[in-house]
Amino acid sequence: MKVLVLGSSGFIGFPAAQALARAGHIVYGQTRSEAKAKQLAAEEITPIVCDFVNSDAWHSLIPTLDVIIEAVGGTAKKEISSLIRNAVVKAAERLRPAGAPKLTFIYTSGVWVYGDNRKDIISDTTPVQTPLELVAWRPAEEQATLTNTVINGIVVRPALLYGRSGSLFEILFRQAKIDKKISWPGSPGGKFAVIHADDLADLYVRLSEGASIAGGKAFNVANDVTEDVDAFLKKLSFAAGLNGEFQYRTPSNPFEHALATTVLTRPYLARSLFGWQPKKIGVTDGLDVYYSAFQATL
Repeated sequence: MKVLVLGSSGFIGFPAAQALARAGHIVYGQTRSEAKAKQLAAEEITPIVCDFVNSDAWHSLIPTLDVIIEAVGGTAKKEISSLIRNAVVKAAERLRPAGAPKLTFIYTSGVWVYGDNRKDIISDTTPVQTPLELVAWRPAEEQATLTNTVINGIVVRPALLYGRSGSLFEILFRQAKIDKKISWPGSPGGKFAVIHADDLADLYVRLSEGASIAGGKAFNVANDVTEDVDAFLKKLSFAAGLNGEFQYRTPSNPFEHALATTVLTRPYLARSLFGWQPKKIGVTDGLDVYYSAFQATL
């Protein structure tokens, strides 16, 4: 199978590209950085150095490509998500051979589309009704992917990522290590829905291989249980030598409101259809390991 990963040097894209290569697939990794291209090549991932929207450097792959995984991060994602999908659709319409299977396109969203709710448990098929302000644009992008008639669209909604260098937890880890304090937006009693980057990568492999079954579906991606935010912050405080002390602060912008969000999700589709199961230890139980991994990157 031939797979192109967009954003292949990022926290989501790089583990996904590595996992696909380990699974025996031919993997292309789009990046805009020559330095990252060398990192990809060292992992047996063929680098495609270009701006995906404004370049046709990837078009030669379209006739024989099986899957494109959109794992682009950063603050510009709101502006470029539809541009990326439209570029894929137009290229597929123009360059795919007659009678070829639909090109699979996996769009990466997130569980924040469900909004903040400390009471109700949601699953993969729970309707999206109250997205957070930060991601209010994403439900429309999800539907545009799932209902497009040219591509075989799949949506992945990861929970808060952890592991490796820290992902969004890097903000907190850096604060604890360098600023010698822990201040998290929100209020006591919250819960984290989380997923390790490697477990998410494993699902991308399974969805790519089972795309004919996964097409037209959205998959929530989270560990079996949510994590108690109070307990996590207290354990981090001890790990950082801060005597268990931490504080909450009032969120001051849409991003902080998102970090303070509780999503109680119990995914089932990936488990029932593909036998996917998270394997990594949770972020609180494995905090010493994850905090040490972050410190090694400083």
